[in-house]
Amino acid sequence: MGKLFGTDGIRGMANVYPMTPELAMKVGKAVAKVLSGKVPGRKPKVVIGKDTRLSGYMLEYALASGLLSMGANVLLIGPIPTPGIAHLTKSMNCDFGIMLTASHNAAHDNGIKIFTHDGFKLPDEMENEIEDWILNKDINSEHISGDALGKAYKVEEGKGRYIEFAKASINYERLEGLKLVIDCANGAAYASAPYVFVELGATIKVINSRPNGLNINDNCGALHVEQLREKVLSEKADVGIALDGDADRLIVIDETGAIVDGDKVMFILAKYLMSKGKLKKNSIVATHYSNLGLAKAMESIGGSLVRADCGDRYVLEEMRKNDYNLGGEKSGHVIFLDHVTTGDGIITALNLLSVMKSSSRKMSELGSEMKLYPQVLSGVKVKEKKDLELIPGYSEKIKEIEAELGSSGRVYVRYSGTGAKCRIMIEGPDQTQIEGFAKEIVDVIEKDIGA
Repeated sequence: MGKLFGTDGIRGMANVYPMTPELAMKVGKAVAKVLSGKVPGRKPKVVIGKDTRLSGYMLEYALASGLLSMGANVLLIGPIPTPGIAHLTKSMNCDFGIMLTASHNAAHDNGIKIFTHDGFKLPDEMENEIEDWILNKDINSEHISGDALGKAYKVEEGKGRYIEFAKASINYERLEGLKLVIDCANGAAYASAPYVFVELGATIKVINSRPNGLNINDNCGALHVEQLREKVLSEKADVGIALDGDADRLIVIDETGAIVDGDKVMFILAKYLMSKGKLKKNSIVATHYSNLGLAKAMESIGGSLVRADCGDRYVLEEMRKNDYNLGGEKSGHVIFLDHVTTGDGIITALNLLSVMKSSSRKMSELGSEMKLYPQVLSGVKVKEKKDLELIPGYSEKIKEIEAELGSSGRVYVRYSGTGAKCRIMIEGPDQTQIEGFAKEIVDVIEKDIGA
């Protein structure tokens, strides 16, 4: 069997390996086993949350059963945003937090994300230890009984605690006068996001907040904003906020119907924090896929952009390693380390609205301060992941394109971490030109290692 954990936990089609109840039970047992050696003399305590997928019931009880059978106590929260579990793990003094979600994926998928006691995602060495117990050891051979078994508790106030935590991130600032449309993606935030904004005084229209177990992310939420755009325009709202299935990311629609993506959101927040002297090192952390315009915009206000490998996990690693407090991805994951330990769509939205209120400016005005450069993303299927520098003509072609683009463009080429594909991204001032450049690179790679 191959490796279980990817860059964001374990994920796959529900009821198909590895996302089966049998595997979920083993994960619970392995987690309890690993924790038992780290908390001697007491029972480990683990909090479990989930999004609104039908398979969440199956996996939740299998996971809890594994934990209980190895002597861990379990707190069951029910549907809650992923950042809510990260927060509750820390605030409820739990040893681990586990979230059942496949984030923005369709309803037929599910996943297992694990957080440590401080609310951060599981480090590699601990993932490896858990995985070793699941794949290589006889975790089923150990049996306990009597009062050594764990106990499960349903915690009704979990969502309420997260709602208060989110509001506190902007010091309970009032949002009266703002009209919002909130797209809950029929996901984990359906029972919390509306309360956050209403309790702070905003007028809201909520869409896609009736999950049925199968409609999460279904033509709605952060990946499908068409419905939200229409509703913002028809309601004459100030802002539209689209969350994804587990609410750890957002995409914003301004009052004109234009998209304000994660890059623009990060710039708006970074500029505001810099003006208050609260942006550490006057820098933000983003991935190689964040637009060149973000780097240029940061330079224009005396700041800088630090790039990390693709994935919010790597953004967070860079932030913690070098003491930055704001980072994220173009896709809408934004991490405020002053408040949260992972991406949080609701808290990001609140801070964005706070900037709007304090500046008395429309979202379209704030978003227009950063110019997006044309960007092309291409891919080519490959038969092997050969060192790119060893592909005949590759280095020469990249140097030729970079020389022609100069400082007004950027080339980024990498192999996919999950499939046999090479990904090419080019940015520059002219869409037609960069499309041509992308095709030239694809042709060079395809000629040598194309599948």
